[in-house]
Amino acid sequence: MHTLVIRLTGPMQAWGVQSRFTVRDTLMEPSKSGVVGLLCSALGRPRDADISDLAALEMGVRVDVEGRLEYDFHTAGREGFLRASGAVERKQVIPSERYYLAGAWFTVGLGGDYTLLSELEDRLQNPKWLPALGRKAFPPGLPVYIPGGLRSGAPAEVLPTFEDPWWQQGYGNYSQPSRRLVLEGETAGPEGWELVARPTRPDQPLSFAPRRFGLRQVSVYMYQPTLEDVQ
Repeated sequence: MHTLVIRLTGPMQAWGVQSRFTVRDTLMEPSKSGVVGLLCSALGRPRDADISDLAALEMGVRVDVEGRLEYDFHTAGREGFLRASGAVERKQVIPSERYYLAGAWFTVGLGGDYTLLSELEDRLQNPKWLPALGRKAFPPGLPVYIPGGLRSGAPAEVLPTFEDPWWQQGYGNYSQPSRRLVLEGETAGPEGWELVARPTRPDQPLSFAPRRFGLRQVSVYMYQPTLEDVQ
């Protein structure tokens, strides 16, 4: 297996999986459905295209900087919409709360076949459509593509020690990474990382037109610093 490592950071990003009506939520790290959507944008695939090859990729996320959970209060006007009572309201303003992460930095690993990952690497350098961090209004703050990001090994092997050149140059401007690792399934964590949870999330994309998603189990690991790390 090979792993393609990408960078997801920006002023705002949102990775909702249970948004309903006037409340738009976000996970605290990228959802698989959101990342697959980003890859579709880079490849230029329309919403009704087959995504089975991208959905089959094994995804891992390293949380380098926890984002601050924020929300905006939005209003949207419509000329007409049908209420549950059956009445038609016109020129009604609809309020909504939209949550997002501010200032987060994620390193994402996508594991799979070398040929597909190589194609993704090429397209991320010159995307067909602008990638977005969960919502179209949230563009990346730094390039998603990382030079030399295609590595041999599974995400669980590559992510813990991967060094982002932009981070090393000080673009992150953070002194201490968060050190949280989210891997698919019941994947064993790397040495020095402690399993803290195995939640199930409804973010396994099946299709985007119509929108259908399955359940996906993940394993969450936290890094346990050694005495040398503390010193």
